[in-house]
Amino acid sequence: MPKPPVAKKIPKDVTVHGDPRIDNYFWLRERDNPAVLDYLKAENAYTDAVMKHTEKFRDALFREMKGRIKETDLSVPVKIDDYYYYSRTEEGKQYPIYCRKKGSLEGDEQVLLDQNKLAKGYKYFDLGVLEVSPDHRLLAFAVDTTGGEEYKLRIKDLTTGELLPDVVPRVSYSLEWANDNKTIFYTTLDEAKRPYKVFRHVLGTDTGEDQLVYHEDDDQYFLAVSKSKSREYLFLEMESNITTEVRYLRADDPFGEFRIIHPREKGMEYSVAHHGDWFYILTNDQAVNFKLMKAPVVDPSKANWEEVIPHRETVKIDHMEVFKDYLVVFEKENGLKRIRVTRFDSNETHYVDFPEPVYTISVGDNPEFRSKLLRFSYSSLITPRTVYDYDLENRTRELKKQDEVLGGYDPSQYVSERIWATAPDGKKVPMSVVYKRGLEKNGRNPLYLYGYGAYGYTIDPHFSSARFSLIDRGFIFVIAHVRGGGYLGRPWYEDGKLLRKKNTFTDFIACAEYLIAQNYTNPDRLVISGGSAGGLLMGAVTNMRPDLFKAVIARVPFVDVINTMLDESLPLTVTEYDEWGDPHDKTFYEYMRSYSPYDNVAAKAYPNILVTAGLNDPRVQYWEPAKWVAKLRALKTDDNILLLKTNMGAGHSGASGRYDYLKEVAFRYAFVLDVLNIVK
Repeated sequence: MPKPPVAKKIPKDVTVHGDPRIDNYFWLRERDNPAVLDYLKAENAYTDAVMKHTEKFRDALFREMKGRIKETDLSVPVKIDDYYYYSRTEEGKQYPIYCRKKGSLEGDEQVLLDQNKLAKGYKYFDLGVLEVSPDHRLLAFAVDTTGGEEYKLRIKDLTTGELLPDVVPRVSYSLEWANDNKTIFYTTLDEAKRPYKVFRHVLGTDTGEDQLVYHEDDDQYFLAVSKSKSREYLFLEMESNITTEVRYLRADDPFGEFRIIHPREKGMEYSVAHHGDWFYILTNDQAVNFKLMKAPVVDPSKANWEEVIPHRETVKIDHMEVFKDYLVVFEKENGLKRIRVTRFDSNETHYVDFPEPVYTISVGDNPEFRSKLLRFSYSSLITPRTVYDYDLENRTRELKKQDEVLGGYDPSQYVSERIWATAPDGKKVPMSVVYKRGLEKNGRNPLYLYGYGAYGYTIDPHFSSARFSLIDRGFIFVIAHVRGGGYLGRPWYEDGKLLRKKNTFTDFIACAEYLIAQNYTNPDRLVISGGSAGGLLMGAVTNMRPDLFKAVIARVPFVDVINTMLDESLPLTVTEYDEWGDPHDKTFYEYMRSYSPYDNVAAKAYPNILVTAGLNDPRVQYWEPAKWVAKLRALKTDDNILLLKTNMGAGHSGASGRYDYLKEVAFRYAFVLDVLNIVK
């Protein structure tokens, strides 16, 4: 076994609220320091050396996972006016090709963008936005070639194929066309990579002279622009983690002034859709699980709001789709999603039903306001993603496509179920489970337990063909729907944030203990995994109960909580005070101090751990996992494996190409299988 690298200890005294701390690895934040890059490269070399004996196995895993996907494939076309838009992939190519046909699906194909050609010469390539003008003549798109989530905006003339000279650097994901087909609204980034300004650009004019439409000077708010399905209104949305403000402008009047619907009110969130003389408003105003209101377009101020769907204690409204004749609402009750359909003229309501006990649904592309078809996708832990068009009038559904899983996949050979653990405070914590039919719950099965638990984001029980490289080797795969996520509605989220954040960690530990007690697995066969805020979960539970897990995978983990939340120059810090708390406040500081993974590393035995990072990651800076690993190396008392793998040319999401992504999955799985001695 090669010797691991040793990071220099350069003590830095830190005192906050009278609490003195010594941070020996603060210097790893010095991105331009050659010693920092040398250290990251040394860790990568060590990881390569430790994992070298798995090279052939990793390649076999990659080929196995690639063998399940249909490499040359086509998305379900989306009709917009007289065009059908779709993307397709070709065998051996990393990225999709974006295309359209006019008139019918039998027409001639026009390639809008071939991402493979655009990505040539780059290690990383991502498209942030892809928006066609209302007359379908122009395409606005933005590209990121580092993973740093800074995009360059370009415009393509779809009639000539030429790129226009209009170029805007440092834009964000958000962009919309006005109805004149020549005016674009886009957002730009500040030094902390926060979308903070909205500009208006008219094609053919100097982008340096674009007019500033709005400047958000509150660091807690991010800006975005969107357009109503009716195409009549542009919306300017200002959002923090818990507060929203929306302004509106007729899309036919791009030089008009955005008017406010309701000024920001701390803790109040809302989103807006347009229908005729009304704005429909989904809000949590005195409605923790959200309610649906409507307001007249002539004066949408809050005094004029009328209730459409009241708040319900056990049902959360997640999303709305407003068509000309139908209102469609995506709801969640007891963790299960459903679709509610209401006809505007009669107020008649019905629900779309689903067959499995564990499943998820998501809204598809529904750009046509006058359509009577709702597109959505359905999947479960054993059912591949399936796209349906649901006839809102006739209440029938048409299967448009189910993702093919090659290599003889048979869903009848697998079992999915939902089980519940009991948290220390008595709350029941749901888990979604999948395993191969015939598996015996004898306490000896390898088990892969995944968790996230932050921002109210739900980790849905969706299908992943790559996952079966574990399941077919005897693994039980489990998602722990812990507090801090939104699986059981908004209260489930509220009960796992700020000064209740540790519920996320104790929920996860309770899930692991339940799985062991019920003979699904045992601590020597239990692997846990999470990324980003889920990486915080991994770090916290590993400090709290290192005896409970055989191996830990922490991807781009948010582990240096206090230092990051004290640094307002970093992306996301200020806006995330509403999620984690502000450590400038002593109460929040002391609470964070009690669970922050980096601050709670101690001299004791830890499980086998694989940590990943992205050098260009703007969400979780590379130094958080690097510092955590350095401190673990210095203090841990065991001989278990500890690896840090930093992608030196990517950001938060890792590799951008589909094959490179699968190679990263194969690497993680090879680590797990090697630790458990299941290399076959």
